[in-house]
Amino acid sequence: ACTGIENIDEAITLLEQNNWDLVAAINGVIPQENGILQSEYGVETLHGPAYGPTSHSTAASSTPSSSSAFRHVVPSRQIVERQPRMLDFRVEYRDRNVDVVLEDSSTVGDIKHILENELQIPASKMLLKGWKTGDVDDSTVLKSLHLPKNNSLYVLTPDLPPPSSSHSGALQESLNQTFMLIVTHREVQREYNLNFSGSSTIQEVKRNVYDLTSIPVRHQVWEGWPSSATDDSMTLAVSGLTFPCHRLTVGRRSSPVQTREQSEEQCTDVHMVSDSDGDDFEDATEFGVDDGEMFGVASSALRKSPMMPENAENEGDALLQFTAEFSSRYGDCHPVYFIGSLEAAFQEAFYGKARDRKLLAIYLHHDESVLTNVFCSQMLCAESIVSYLSQNFITWAWDMTKEANRARFLTMCTRHFGSVVAQTIRTQKTDQFPLFLIIMGKRSSNEVLNVIQGNTTVDELMMRLMAAMEIFSAQQQEDIKDEDEREARENVKREQDEAYRISLEADRAKREAQEREMAEQFRLEQIRKEQEEEREAIRLSLEQSLPPEPKEESTESVSKLRIRTPSGEFFERRFLASSKLQVVFDFVASKGYPWEEYKLLGTFPRRDVTQLDPNKSLMEVKLYPQETLFLEAKE
Repeated sequence: ACTGIENIDEAITLLEQNNWDLVAAINGVIPQENGILQSEYGVETLHGPAYGPTSHSTAASSTPSSSSAFRHVVPSRQIVERQPRMLDFRVEYRDRNVDVVLEDSSTVGDIKHILENELQIPASKMLLKGWKTGDVDDSTVLKSLHLPKNNSLYVLTPDLPPPSSSHSGALQESLNQTFMLIVTHREVQREYNLNFSGSSTIQEVKRNVYDLTSIPVRHQVWEGWPSSATDDSMTLAVSGLTFPCHRLTVGRRSSPVQTREQSEEQCTDVHMVSDSDGDDFEDATEFGVDDGEMFGVASSALRKSPMMPENAENEGDALLQFTAEFSSRYGDCHPVYFIGSLEAAFQEAFYGKARDRKLLAIYLHHDESVLTNVFCSQMLCAESIVSYLSQNFITWAWDMTKEANRARFLTMCTRHFGSVVAQTIRTQKTDQFPLFLIIMGKRSSNEVLNVIQGNTTVDELMMRLMAAMEIFSAQQQEDIKDEDEREARENVKREQDEAYRISLEADRAKREAQEREMAEQFRLEQIRKEQEEEREAIRLSLEQSLPPEPKEESTESVSKLRIRTPSGEFFERRFLASSKLQVVFDFVASKGYPWEEYKLLGTFPRRDVTQLDPNKSLMEVKLYPQETLFLEAKE
């Protein structure tokens, strides 16, 4: 609801890239600072959970309609509720540590379910220990335990035998091995040599084969999997595959109209037939029609070459393939796409002479949208549209079908247009593509004049292009006028040869420079004084908050620290060995050396004390009974 991502595979991919850190994944796709989205007409604050009814309604209300210009994306001030308290758990089990982050509204059973996936141990066999309170069961709500933010727990499994070290070592070795799968596509008699790590799952293999053969996972019929490979979530290391090479055969599941012998043969090995749990009820084969064969059109005829290679390193080469594939699909009468990077398209459209500048049209293609073929063939390839675009626009294109290409464009979009535009495109559903973005260059930024969705007509598309052109023409006339006036003034200046004028200008420039220099010096002096006053106030506050220095004859353990400053001076002080390291940092800061600007280094062994946990005691960080430290300015 927060990010607008509705594709589960895309969400899982983002989570995997961020090591399943939900907050990091959300910040990765919403890169604006502090979760703030700004627009011309309001502010949208995204502090809070990326789920729940409040967050969902906010995200839904901020989705723009197809007919509105981009500047109306966020119509009003919307504030999402405060994010619930998160608890961090470090759970130890034998030689493993698992970090778990949950809301305080979760239960102890939720922790066990997460550990069950991580440790591969049934939750019913776990005893979760380390709670500071008494009775705790699976239904206990974490909030009721009044836990701190950071907690340490450990798992006991008395009902399970201890693992064999040799077996676990062999399993780890298998997970790191690379398996070569020789997959034969039965219908076309073609072989694919695919390399997968042992940690890859059978489901990942089937999805990769779908990309190669265009056979959906739910329609794949396999031969050659070991009898132990009964679950698609199983890794290749434990599935029983032959290492290093294993042969498999895949084909398309036949329609229900089969002979009895074919049905019996297909049912002999249940795990060979792939079935995706997340598939919607859209299987045309249940009605006797294959999803690649409709209205008498063969499935091979519906397969298309990709408009753009996935993970293309060079944008120019990707646009060349896009143009060639577009021509092969829709004919040669189409807009002339700019071959080059998006930055080069900006240079061509916006940074020439004012009379030569044009609008930039960005066409975003998506092969999985039902509107794509109609939009491309009937609107984008219409002679009137092609002619108008070639005269007034620089047209640049990108294919959003593949996830890697989509992510790359969203990154470019964020860099050039800002996070709000990227969020608008990210929230567009597949069936709302293709998209046509109309960009106008301004002196300081690039403005998105319009976002045109695929559900439009030729007349409406032309009207929007003409409306954008009217706005651009008015701005262009002002730019031309300014440019002409500027050139005229420069010509006059070049023709003038009056010494008095030059002298007067020089004197005035000198006087203004002196005034500016004095003003700048005064401003810098004021800033310096304010900073010094602020630092002094902080220093005094820290000095007053320090605990009293223990006496030498104190009965408690005392640590004596001798600290050398960058100027060569020394100052000493005694601390209780049980005092936290933060007390030492505060003491050093009270002497005018804040730990944000200086490093506190130990001698033997040489170490950066400021990198240690400030909540640990001096005894724990081995600064007892005495130690000599020295300060060093951070780079």
